[in-house]
Amino acid sequence: MYLVTMLGNLLIILAISSDSHLHTPMYFFLSNLSIADIGFISTTVPKVIFNIQSHCRVISYAGCLSQLSFFNFFGCLDSALLTVMAYDRFVAICYPLHYLVIMNPHRCSLLLLVCFLFSLLDSQLHCLMISQLSFCTNMEIPHFFCDPPQLLKLACNDTSTNKILAYCIGAIFGGIPISGIFFSYYKIVSSILKISSSGGKYKAFSTCGSHLSVVFLFYGTGLGVYLGSAVSRFPRKVAGVSVVYAVITPLLNPFIYSLRNRDIKKALQRLLNRIG
Repeated sequence: MYLVTMLGNLLIILAISSDSHLHTPMYFFLSNLSIADIGFISTTVPKVIFNIQSHCRVISYAGCLSQLSFFNFFGCLDSALLTVMAYDRFVAICYPLHYLVIMNPHRCSLLLLVCFLFSLLDSQLHCLMISQLSFCTNMEIPHFFCDPPQLLKLACNDTSTNKILAYCIGAIFGGIPISGIFFSYYKIVSSILKISSSGGKYKAFSTCGSHLSVVFLFYGTGLGVYLGSAVSRFPRKVAGVSVVYAVITPLLNPFIYSLRNRDIKKALQRLLNRIG
């Protein structure tokens, strides 16, 4: 499954970079989303595979903090890139004549930098919050990776302030991207409804289908994980949802975009023909 995810996302990156027809803002952000997905799954799955092969389910304190930091960074980067991609669709549908002017290479690079810094801040805040906690030696994490809500439950000292801080961080770094996506699609739907022909409406909305599918998959499983961590008394059930969030989502993203996008299909065919 890990190799399939890596291969799928690498093919998306190679197809976009090798095809000049796909050197547009939408595919620029899609290739970076694939890079983020590779990083996202690589923070957890290789360690799980190593643990299974070595029959040793141990992770050091420094290793746990590193895993937590990278997991939150790539997860937040996924979220931020999905927001920027929603903004890209908003500009393409609502301001088609000014699209290339608004989404110029300089602005695209600036948006990518903002996504990177936004995600870095989120990961470092989580890492700083967990590093302030005290843990007993040889504790067992009821999860397949170092998840902040589970670590808060295992801390020896009082975590009431840290839990409030964790909810605040989640509300800010989760709420801003969700609000951006919601606003973009509100404007997109308003603009599409003004189109008189049904064919025009379908064509305009079909360009958003793949993005919407990934958004629902990512945020649906993400909310399930963190709401489940806060409410559920059964860590194994939360771990099951986390597998969908951390493993299945990066696996399905390239398939969703390649199956629903003719340009990606053609680019992949040309790439495979060159390799063959």
